[in-house]
Amino acid sequence: AIPPELAGQTLAAVVRIQRPGASWKQARRLIALRQVQLNGELCLDPARRVKEGDQLTLLGKPAPMPAAIRDDLNIRHLDEHVVVVEKPPGINTVRHPSELQWDHRRRALSPTLQDRLQLALADKFHKPVAQLPRLRIVHRIDKDTSGLVVFARSVVAERELGRQFHAHTVVRRYLALVHGLSVTQTIRSTLVRDRGDGRRGSTDQPGQGKEAITHVEMAERLPNFTLLSCRLETGRTHQIRIHLAEAGHPVCGEKVYIRLRNGSDFVDVSNSPRLFLHAVEL
Repeated sequence: AIPPELAGQTLAAVVRIQRPGASWKQARRLIALRQVQLNGELCLDPARRVKEGDQLTLLGKPAPMPAAIRDDLNIRHLDEHVVVVEKPPGINTVRHPSELQWDHRRRALSPTLQDRLQLALADKFHKPVAQLPRLRIVHRIDKDTSGLVVFARSVVAERELGRQFHAHTVVRRYLALVHGLSVTQTIRSTLVRDRGDGRRGSTDQPGQGKEAITHVEMAERLPNFTLLSCRLETGRTHQIRIHLAEAGHPVCGEKVYIRLRNGSDFVDVSNSPRLFLHAVEL
């Protein structure tokens, strides 16, 4: 974890500290070769400023490019105002704010769904990206989650979709495979950014956090597992993953929300190669 005295330093500077004797060129090369993770995700920006508590990991070999990046995108709906696309697992929906100034070469090393979709639309319409309407963000799903995402392609669509998401009138349903036998229920809690161990989670402290509501239905009972249909009434960050884990039924493939009340980590016996969470209805 990044100590207080290193908070505000660049990623390259911290890598040099972690690798005594490394030159600036060597530190930047490690980052460019996909060997540096920040908070569990690859970071390719040597100028990224780290914060106290950030988790820095130096990999022994370059992380492979996700296979999903090489696949064609499945565009489910397209018109002049909106585009709906299926996000593959393993890529971010949009770019981190600190990466918005990256040039095209640098972005290509770690393309987001927004980047790839705009390139796909450019190919479809046989136009340069610069001549296409900007893809406007109205919501996002986790990097490790797959499924339906909508982008606005006009100002009016951005405004109206934003209004609908804010009013919680958008229907969003996910399929999740979880450990154990889970039942139909509605989970309500107040979520905070740090529940006390550096992770997001629920709190019972008055006046803190934001209300989160997830409607859960059992879709199929399997030996040792349950397939759930989860409908979001609110859309807080990692809401479904947190609610199911806190209910004692972590999503198969979960790597973050696995801490049990006794302090030990939940053992995932599913051997799932990815987070088993998919946005199936929008």
